[in-house]
Amino acid sequence: MKRTVPLLATAAILALSLSACGSSGDTAGSSSSEQSDSALQKVKDAGVLTVGTEGTYRPFSFHEGSELTGYDVEVIKAVGEKMGVEVKFQETQWDAIFAGLDAGRFDVIANQVAITPEREEKYLFSKPYTVSEGVVVTKSDNTDITSFDSLKGKKTAQSLTSSFYEAAKAAGATIEPVEGWAQSVTLLKQGRVDATVNDKLTFLDAQKTNPDDSIKIAAESEDKSESAVTLRKGSEDLQEAIDGALDELRADGELASISEKYFGEDISK
Repeated sequence: MKRTVPLLATAAILALSLSACGSSGDTAGSSSSEQSDSALQKVKDAGVLTVGTEGTYRPFSFHEGSELTGYDVEVIKAVGEKMGVEVKFQETQWDAIFAGLDAGRFDVIANQVAITPEREEKYLFSKPYTVSEGVVVTKSDNTDITSFDSLKGKKTAQSLTSSFYEAAKAAGATIEPVEGWAQSVTLLKQGRVDATVNDKLTFLDAQKTNPDDSIKIAAESEDKSESAVTLRKGSEDLQEAIDGALDELRADGELASISEKYFGEDISK
């Protein structure tokens, strides 16, 4: 994964150099301080990994009674256990979650943050723990739609603010606007649309919660979306420790087990 060093880092290095020139007696102390202030060392010293998450995003981060649970919550708790630290959560609305990370309110975000080039310019990401793709969902007896290309001339139910609206439109479908997944499925089962394009995780979650054999996945996109733990730049040592924990969870089958609990299949790879 390519990453670039921001200009601010260069400026910081220059500032440290000038400070060292002005007070040579402080050089050793500064070096020692920098080492002890590493992101991983702070977590180890505190014995706590503080995690930003929404707490209102089922099935990834939500409440069952007073307990915070969900796929992302269980994954990051398992990561903390592998690292030998306690995990504490700071529940934060999505609109403020990156600002909270920037301000140091928490060490990482675990909230289905998709890895994008724009985000990689500002943040570090762990190895992905969620992999998904877009899917075309039809009625189970539909034999006409077998790919995204076969949506041409068909009618699909889509939220106009979703990226899947663009995918359906690009495939040549006529769009019936809806508010979300539930309305899409209702129109599909009523025969008022031929299909809906959505995220595979949405389909799997719905089938896990309320199994429905009247609908099926008719096609999957080649493009995949990957979500990962998000960290501030400069936290490379903490990033490496989290990656190591995820590798262990993947190798011992625990990551797959958490996936299957919430989605009925392994969405971690």
